[in-house]
Amino acid sequence: MAYGLAAAAQRDPGGLAVTDGATEWTWPQLNSLVDRLAGHLLASGAGRGRRVAVMAENSAHTALAHLAATFAGASVVPVNFTLTAAEVRHILADSDAHTVLCSARTAPVVREVARDVRVIAWGAAESDGIEALETILETTPDVPVSERIAPAAPLYYTSGTTGVPKGVRLPEQMFPGGDSMVEHVRRLEASPVRPSGRHLIVGPMHHTGPIGGVRGLCVGAPLVILPKFDAEVVLRLIDRHRVASTMMVPTHFSRLLALPAATRARYDLSSLTAVVHTGAACPVHIKRAMIDWFGPILREAYGSTEVGTVTFIDSVEWLAHPGSVGRALPGYELTIRDADGGVLAAGEQGLVCVRSTNGAQPSYHNDPDKTRRSYLDGDAFVIGEIGYLDADGYLYLTDRASDMVVSGGVNIYPAESEAVLRTHPGVADVAVLGIPHADLGEQLLALVVPTQNPPSPAELVEFCRARLAHYKCPATVEFLADDPRTIMGKLDKRRLRERYLAARREPAATSGGPS
Repeated sequence: MAYGLAAAAQRDPGGLAVTDGATEWTWPQLNSLVDRLAGHLLASGAGRGRRVAVMAENSAHTALAHLAATFAGASVVPVNFTLTAAEVRHILADSDAHTVLCSARTAPVVREVARDVRVIAWGAAESDGIEALETILETTPDVPVSERIAPAAPLYYTSGTTGVPKGVRLPEQMFPGGDSMVEHVRRLEASPVRPSGRHLIVGPMHHTGPIGGVRGLCVGAPLVILPKFDAEVVLRLIDRHRVASTMMVPTHFSRLLALPAATRARYDLSSLTAVVHTGAACPVHIKRAMIDWFGPILREAYGSTEVGTVTFIDSVEWLAHPGSVGRALPGYELTIRDADGGVLAAGEQGLVCVRSTNGAQPSYHNDPDKTRRSYLDGDAFVIGEIGYLDADGYLYLTDRASDMVVSGGVNIYPAESEAVLRTHPGVADVAVLGIPHADLGEQLLALVVPTQNPPSPAELVEFCRARLAHYKCPATVEFLADDPRTIMGKLDKRRLRERYLAARREPAATSGGPS
């Protein structure tokens, strides 16, 4: 039996475990499917410390893939299903993935870029090099997997300033390990942030937050999965399924608040007891409006994939400290430092750094140099934001130390699209930066120095989209008349951004961007 799932199956044999609107499984059905797929992975050599990638859209089958690989002792590698073939190739090769579990939509890309990797897809017919998950589930005996198998932490890939995604082993706080699945589930049960009651997934299931909801199945928390975000559908699902908890990003909040008042009043949201939000700084007015609507049930988490959740703040505490992302959680020590590693006093802005008090130190897979450069003063990990601590230890974020842009709760590093655009014959130089966007928080803008034969903005956007995932590409392109670099040859993006926004505010600035 799949420990935890089997207990839920015994307690509630007719109860719904997972639904995505098209597929629904009861607890006994889910337990059986996990046993079958985990058993198959073990028999094929894909379990016990091997890496199994999962590349698929939000669905019940995606949840099954994550669970089964974990119960087989494999390290799961979530892959963003919107990535290009080249990006997928890099991740599968760098992670040394043994098997990829994927959907019919993503299977052709996986097969194209990794001929030596086993590909198992659901909703897809058997074809050259692609095996049907349905056939595997039908032909694999329903034999309980061993509870003594030790779970392996997932390997997440984050983009970087070099433009190459880097693997990060999920920290213990976000993936409580253990020497067996029994201990793993018991640690999940003891986690203060585990889902309780029915949980709704609204974000993409290659991110850490939504997958936390999937792990909630192990402790008996039923799962409702939204295939694609739709503000009114979110309210409808909360009402219909009496959802107790969910995780969102500020962009989701702004889209919910944009619904007509009559639409918002149509649904009963009284079942909600916790809405965790993360991914980006939430504007104060947006968060106040959400608390006014949902009640004081919003809980904000701040941290990173590398170090886990570093701070946490509930609605009552936030209302007393508006704009703060909270204080350091047990196990973490927060400091604000200058570029040389010196600790700054309360109220002084600098690099937000975190140190684990239990000795854990994040590292990047296959990149010791990036690991080394991510620390100051030996063991202070630089998260990447600029901020300050007040006298009571509350953290406030004011800027980003890197060029990273957060759009719709997704971290984007402009270096990737800059590297692509510089290969276009009509581009002499380019700076890609984030500018404010009412819905997404930020969106990418490319400021281009053209050659003597300048392309059109639309041509450059399409050029980039043909080579990178769309969300990594600029939404708009504007041309510069002068060199965007400093005397030292660097792109001062803060100056460029301020210059661009100032030009937008001038009534006469109607075209051409900053000059």
